Amino acid sequence: MPMVQPLPAAPCSYSDDHQSQQVYTVWMKSLVFNGNGCTVYTPDGGVAFRVDNYGCRGGREVFLMDRAGKTLIRIRRKGFSMFRRWEVGRCTHDGGEKTTQWFSVRRAEKGGAAVTIHVGVGTCYRVVGWCARKSDYRVISGGAGGTIVAEVVRKQTAAGVVLGEDVLTLKVGPEVDHLLVLGLVVVRGLMNRSL
Repeated sequence: MPMVQPLPAAPCSYSDDHQSQQVYTVWMKSLVFNGNGCTVYTPDGGVAFRVDNYGCRGGREVFLMDRAGKTLIRIRRKGFSMFRRWEVGRCTHDGGEKTTQWFSVRRAEKGGAAVTIHVGVGTCYRVVGWCARKSDYRVISGGAGGTIVAEVVRKQTAAGVVLGEDVLTLKVGPEVDHLLVLGLVVVRGLMNRSL
């Protein structure tokens, strides 16, 4: 199986400190042969997180795991048709596998180009550019004048060659929970039936 090696990332459009942002390479392929899922690589090429969906594409339940296979997030699809939503829960490992509800994601009513996520009381994120035809989108914290806290773009080589739509660069700012952003990337893959 070919390896996806991370390359130096181009500067992103954050207004905050660039030194503490994290850059991941997301390959929308499972590490399991003939399985559905995705793999998240660190800048040095090591596996950071993985999703293995052993069911069909767009399955009802998937798990985001760390490199050792410890479950961090559970994502469940609920409802049907226009009432469909994805519920995301954090897994706690206190002797048993328990999940606490974290946030849920619904398609926007008009075309699904934007998604609003409410996390806890008073915390709101918007995903802008969330479209099935594009790989690029941004996660914005707060309302209309919010700041970009994460950005997903198609990966480019140092020579400027744009890789396939299944190889992405994920840039996460210091002020957002990385697991939240990774959960959104997985939900988007489930919505577009690429996982």
